[in-house]
Amino acid sequence: MTLPTETAHPELEGLGTYEYGWADSDVAGASARRGLNEDVVRDISAKKNEPEWMTKLRLKGLKLFEKKPMPNWGS
Repeated sequence: MTLPTETAHPELEGLGTYEYGWADSDVAGASARRGLNEDVVRDISAKKNEPEWMTKLRLKGLKLFEKKPMPNWGS
């Protein structure tokens, strides 16, 4: 049995924490309106203070998503 202070994977011990700060709070997503459309994408992007190129990239992704057919499997 492994003690709680030991790790089952010793190769992971020296990794430490992630230093680049990509963690993102969900404040923008939590306060967004319901649904997914261009206005919601622009609103979230504005709340995150994203540059215009990122907003355009997200809108391009939304357009591609909207072109996809609705899956007919599942419930």
